Amino acid sequence: MERRTALKILGVGLGGALALGGGGLGIYYAAARRDTVGKIDLDTPLRIPPLAEADTTAGASGVRRFALGIQAGETQLKDGAPTRTWGVNGTYLAPTIRARRGETVEIAVHNGLDQETSLHWHGMHLPAAMDGGPHQPVAAGETWTPTWTVDQRAATLWYHPHVHGATADHTYRGLTGLFIVDDPDADALNLPFTYGVDDVPMIVQDRAFDGDNQFTERIPLAGSLGVIGDEILVNGTLGPVFDVTTRLVRLRLLNGSNARLYNFGFSDDRSFALVGTDGGLLAEPWETNRLYLSPGERAEVVVAFEPGETVDLRSYPSPDYGGASGRLDGFADRLDVCRFRAADTLADDTELPAALGDAPDLADAAVAAERSFVLASDQINGRSMAMDRIDFGVREGTVEVWEVTNDNGYIHNFHVHDVQFQVLTVDGATPPPHLRGWKDTVLLVPGGRYRLAMRFSDHTDPNVPYMYHCHLLQHEDDGMMGQFVVLADGEQVGAVGSGHDHHP
Repeated sequence: MERRTALKILGVGLGGALALGGGGLGIYYAAARRDTVGKIDLDTPLRIPPLAEADTTAGASGVRRFALGIQAGETQLKDGAPTRTWGVNGTYLAPTIRARRGETVEIAVHNGLDQETSLHWHGMHLPAAMDGGPHQPVAAGETWTPTWTVDQRAATLWYHPHVHGATADHTYRGLTGLFIVDDPDADALNLPFTYGVDDVPMIVQDRAFDGDNQFTERIPLAGSLGVIGDEILVNGTLGPVFDVTTRLVRLRLLNGSNARLYNFGFSDDRSFALVGTDGGLLAEPWETNRLYLSPGERAEVVVAFEPGETVDLRSYPSPDYGGASGRLDGFADRLDVCRFRAADTLADDTELPAALGDAPDLADAAVAAERSFVLASDQINGRSMAMDRIDFGVREGTVEVWEVTNDNGYIHNFHVHDVQFQVLTVDGATPPPHLRGWKDTVLLVPGGRYRLAMRFSDHTDPNVPYMYHCHLLQHEDDGMMGQFVVLADGEQVGAVGSGHDHHP
């Protein structure tokens, strides 16, 4: 689908179109800013996704087995007619999987839909054949059972479909869940840790509904990002409120939207502490009152509350990275996200440590290779995604530096499977504090140049690739994606699928 829509087809840029005599498009542009602050009721208890139950009673010792059933159904998201949705072990969204570093997990993914789909473990370090990318589809009625040993730092990861050409649609229908990794180092800190009480998952999504309460995947006229919804759900809850019972609360924020960016902050502009990014805890907390997340990015923040107070989490207008089309893509929007209502008495048993974990350590590492990636026109380095083309191989045990540039004039971001990377520089300068931890997804502002260092370890396979792509899902589906393999010493890049059966 061509995202630049009618204006590009007509050969008229947005600026020129707005100057065409003050017609309907000018009115449309002027009305594009959405402001829901104080205009919606934040009074529905925030739904907390259930923790997935693990079966450890059968089979190999130490293996934790999870069963995930993908299904279609109906969900009562609004007053009136229920919405047709997809979910995992339910009708909308998915349970939170929780596992510890060193544990072996086995996940039986059963596809109860009438069409092919998949589940990708976003942010997870695991063999390519278990990744759940476009080469591991699950046919209708079939079950796919990946297994791997969790071997990475404590972090907030997530899972979602990754079907070639249909990721945006399948994710929008509701197939999204968190995957939390725990480890002893994080356990030793006295951070808020009780799931759903002072350690709160928050899957933030925008959705658009038609008059019958059904999802509609409208792309704004002249928009550049993909579907932008005008209503915000948190964990599938419209107008949520969370009852706070502790002084400190950790929020595990996921931008689970297809395209919308969020500039999070509180209604009273209070500061909060960023303690973790995509790949786990920062070296130390960073105090801020705004946090910008693009689709696929996660953040763990700790917020302090006072007894009896009420405060709202909002998304504020963003820097206008989108140029003339930014307003149409939601950059000017001001949105109520969730209300926090504190009890009259709050427990105070946790703390915000001054030191959290080790900082990324790749800045001085020996670099085996440097690569350049330019994102523009639904392509990376001038090429669209091809399922049968492996773009390059990286050598196991080495560190590479990838320089990624957005040369489009529109917002993109960049996600790499299998690894967490260190942002070395942004436009030649030290990255801002929120980019100094381990990341697997990074926002790319137009014209921005980002140097990313990553170490490739374990899980070699010359024939089964990992992906790198823009995580604005329509961009990904339109071809802004490539493939790489991890090679052992002496191996060469193979042919996709050679010697493997990637279907169930």
